[in-house]
Amino acid sequence: MNTKSNFSNRIGFVLSAAGSAVGLGNLWRFPYLAAKYGGGTFLFIYLVFALTFGFTMMMTEVAIGRKTGKSVIGAFTELDKRFAFLGYLSAMIPLIIFPYYCVIGGWVIKYMLLYATNQSAYAATDGAFGTFIEGTTEPLLLFIIFIVLSAVIVRLGVQKGVEKFSKLLMPALVLLSIGIAIYGLTVEGAMAGVKYYLTPDFSKLSISAVCAALGQLFYSLSISMGILVTYGSYLKKEDDLGKSITQIEFFDTGIAFLSALIIIPAVFAFSGGDPATLGAGPSLMFIALPKVFDNMAMSTIIGFAFFVLVFFAALTSAVSLFETIVSIFMEKFNWTRKKACIIGLVISLIMGVPSALGYGTWGNVTIIGMQFLDFFDFISNTILMPIAALCTCIIVGHILKPQVIYDEVSCSGKFSRYKMYCVMIKYLGPLLLGMILVSSILNTFGIITL
Repeated sequence: MNTKSNFSNRIGFVLSAAGSAVGLGNLWRFPYLAAKYGGGTFLFIYLVFALTFGFTMMMTEVAIGRKTGKSVIGAFTELDKRFAFLGYLSAMIPLIIFPYYCVIGGWVIKYMLLYATNQSAYAATDGAFGTFIEGTTEPLLLFIIFIVLSAVIVRLGVQKGVEKFSKLLMPALVLLSIGIAIYGLTVEGAMAGVKYYLTPDFSKLSISAVCAALGQLFYSLSISMGILVTYGSYLKKEDDLGKSITQIEFFDTGIAFLSALIIIPAVFAFSGGDPATLGAGPSLMFIALPKVFDNMAMSTIIGFAFFVLVFFAALTSAVSLFETIVSIFMEKFNWTRKKACIIGLVISLIMGVPSALGYGTWGNVTIIGMQFLDFFDFISNTILMPIAALCTCIIVGHILKPQVIYDEVSCSGKFSRYKMYCVMIKYLGPLLLGMILVSSILNTFGIITL
């Protein structure tokens, strides 16, 4: 029988959960969306949703985890056997995301090594990224290195692995973000980008911007991935949930804010003030930014520091995804942590190979017109996560009732935003989630353009 693990203290939980939330979604998706949807306008919308909808979903999942003391399948089953399906649905999400996320982690290692070996000029060339991902040996090898590193950290356990690792890397990640942002602001022309990013222009407010900001919350806050339920199950009953969630929001939103402050002004400075030059996803991180760095003084140092920052962020999120998988296996099958890590690693390695080779050797194989990595991202982020969140809102808001969450939160502190929580979980949350689900599917298939 396995003894239940716990975080050593509330700070350990906050930094671990913040490490989960601070990932690639903050560093490459948030700046792109902020640039696309009016800079300050998008930032304002995002902050409003983070403090309302984001808070509501995070509080719900962490409270469920602490109340039941179980991973995501066991947690929803214990609440009511009728809701076991939601536990299994939520468990599928990290199983799908973790393998392809580690493929991208391997890409980050590649660029970190390029800058470490003084190849910044090559990194900025048009064909560098395409040549790399179209290969076979290198993308596969770096994927394996990243995924094994994530598994080793999780194998060490909650306190000695996940918590200790997060306590070390989160402060480093914050300091790196601040340092790079300050340096970027010294570049001539960067302040025009700062003005664009920080000044709301409500003439640019649109349904598309609202849907984009809502969708970003899933990437940014680790909502509906089973992570927050898992980490909540490691919390002690005396730990104040209200303060903890507020601090996680602060960390996550702060890093997202800084990442855009790094990227948008720098791109403005070298693009003549055209935010459209920011590409989405990998094209921003691995194509546009190396070109920007190449035009800066100390380009090799800045590029290396930036990709170390990205590596830290990617690794903290990967660790939380794998910890969730391992927790499920340990609880469901009564396996030791070692056995759960080994089997989880083998499954994830097998699942990740198609994504690692999907732009090269297996590039001709597509699913509904998508490469493997894009397909797994579509299924998890566009379909399963909004559905899981919608089910959570309906179950907690209308079947179990919000009082269940209130009782769990108030046993260790004040639930200061409870009235707002009730409105969000019962009414606005399901409405917003329906908007995300429908608009994201329509956008993916080109029926509408967000």
